[in-house]
Amino acid sequence: MKIFTIIGARPQFVKCAPVSAALRKEHPEFLVHTGQHYDENMSHIFFDEMGIPKPNVNLNVGSGTHATQTAAMMTGLEPLMLEQKPDAVMIYGDTNSTVAGALVAAKLHIPVIHIEAGLRSFNLKMPEEINRIVADRLSKILCCPTETAIENLAKEGITNGVINTGDVMYDAVLMFKPLSEKSKFPEILGTKSKEYNLITIHRASNTDNTDNLLNILNGANDSSRHSIFPIHPRTKNIMKNNGISIDSFKNIKFIEPLGYLDFMALAANAKTITTDSGGLQKEAYWHGVPCITVRNETEWVETVESGWNCLIGPDREKITNALMNFSPSGERPEYYGNGNASGKIVEAINLD
Repeated sequence: MKIFTIIGARPQFVKCAPVSAALRKEHPEFLVHTGQHYDENMSHIFFDEMGIPKPNVNLNVGSGTHATQTAAMMTGLEPLMLEQKPDAVMIYGDTNSTVAGALVAAKLHIPVIHIEAGLRSFNLKMPEEINRIVADRLSKILCCPTETAIENLAKEGITNGVINTGDVMYDAVLMFKPLSEKSKFPEILGTKSKEYNLITIHRASNTDNTDNLLNILNGANDSSRHSIFPIHPRTKNIMKNNGISIDSFKNIKFIEPLGYLDFMALAANAKTITTDSGGLQKEAYWHGVPCITVRNETEWVETVESGWNCLIGPDREKITNALMNFSPSGERPEYYGNGNASGKIVEAINLD
């Protein structure tokens, strides 16, 4: 089968690495980069250090409003699919690249394979939630990372083509662990292992609302634990445009975004992680690092139920308190599979 794969954002590059490696052993793949993330540290470095195949096409869509970005992607994807005539289109996650690929493929009657299907935050104010719902409804093969995801789909009446493959991000963590362990981080920052808090903030609900953003930063800054913040370009621009100086936060070290290997080294060696990222909640869980999620809901409910992730929202005092007192020590069950999700995805494609 000829697989037409669409990626465009940093988390999708991570997921694509192990899947493309497994897929190309049995099937030809045509890889399209939409250009949703285009900064060097948000895109190219991932392809280089993770060995992701060079995209056949880069649409170079760049940033923009949801409508502008999605429309540009669809306009670029449609002629490519007509030209390539793939047997199936593979999409990842919940970004605008995901929904654009699903819509174009469905209207051209090309089967859609959705990696990371079935996730739900049950918050329709999140653009990602809308993207997930649309992508799942249009997909023929729905590769779910957990039993919870399967249950979510069943409640919506989606049962055909649904399979629990496990989580491909766990595949990536295991695949690249030997390399990430060779990273010089956190030592290169002058910080010792298990003595710092790692921060990532990028969701619009936290960055577009300056009160939320300041609450998160001040909450971390108020604690006695030093924080490291590899700042997303979008977050950095928002801070600059709103007159929020990084020099105001003496206990937070702001650095440029990192590649996957250095970032995983920082995550694995952190004392705590404070984030609004979905993927990092799981990576914290796999590394055994307590996670403080500055959202009011999560798709990855298993991390909360196990006691390794706490949902506290963008609340300054709660963030400071969690940084000093949240210290889980229980078991971390294998909710996300055994690290062979990529192989199970290929098996599902072969059986279709």
